[in-house]
Amino acid sequence: MDEIDRRIINALQTGFPISERPYQEAAEALGLSEQELLDRLGQLLKDHTLSRFGPLYDAEAMGGALTLAALQVPDERFEEVAGIVNAFPEVAHNYARSHALNMWFVLATETPEQLQQALTGIERETGLTVYNMPKITEYFVGLKLEA
Repeated sequence: MDEIDRRIINALQTGFPISERPYQEAAEALGLSEQELLDRLGQLLKDHTLSRFGPLYDAEAMGGALTLAALQVPDERFEEVAGIVNAFPEVAHNYARSHALNMWFVLATETPEQLQQALTGIERETGLTVYNMPKITEYFVGLKLEA
């Protein structure tokens, strides 16, 4: 990752233009061509410097559902279970933790019913209990990671 990639990551974390040509507008603000911005974003995704690039939606405000869930996965099954969980399109991200509940993941669905179906499906396919931890209160944290 070079200085231009760092500028791209730092700039685009806090907003992205809503316009007819958003990539062109973002590129101009960064002093780049639209194609260079697209190429660099593509490479950052390809080499896994970025895991995703896209908008964050408020699923609940749109009638959907969102939750944090966890599993207690035996160490010898961790990679297998991660593959099963990650195969569910409802899983936004999944990560390991040093805790009895050692696999945590976020699910987002179009409806609350789909959320329950996904949780049940994960339990069925892994044979493990899913601990569902829905949000009780929402807090806004303006997280920005400097590259």
